[in-house]
Amino acid sequence: MHANRSSAHPESPAELARRLDARYRTPLMNYFLRRVRDRAEAEDLTQEVFLRIVRRPGDEPLENAEVFLFSIAANLLRDRARRAQTRHAADHRSLDAPGEDLSQSPSLIEARAPERVLMSQESLAEVLRALDELGERTRDIFILYKLEKMKHREIGALYGLSASAVEKYVRKATAHLARLFGPAS
Repeated sequence: MHANRSSAHPESPAELARRLDARYRTPLMNYFLRRVRDRAEAEDLTQEVFLRIVRRPGDEPLENAEVFLFSIAANLLRDRARRAQTRHAADHRSLDAPGEDLSQSPSLIEARAPERVLMSQESLAEVLRALDELGERTRDIFILYKLEKMKHREIGALYGLSASAVEKYVRKATAHLARLFGPAS
């Protein structure tokens, strides 16, 4: 973005955060809103992303801002989920409770067999390897669209593309995967 910056005057963390805030605040807010469904909390999480940019150690230039920002965002959501799980752990009944018959509580029994989980993980790894055969931009756009459920226009805003250009990247990745794995059922 600012590749011509003089090495004598590197961008300060605060300047970097302001620049990234101007470009990525809306996509980050949308990312969080789809997951937390609370505007105030989405705003807090978005602000925390930029705070972590400012507090980032070292003077190294930020090579891929989008990936870095959304990695921070994903980590914040994971931390939030862990805190919520810990906070609500006391609300859940113990599986070791005396007199409890698990056969009468089918919702407490894991519905997925370990083999099925392993097969799913292996399938996902194959798909990600196949996506690595595409260009980085195509792969990232496809992942944002399919896995992160971002809209074409939101992805376009991240990459400076039109929604139709984003759609072409998604179609290219989908066609590549269909050639390798067959059409989706």
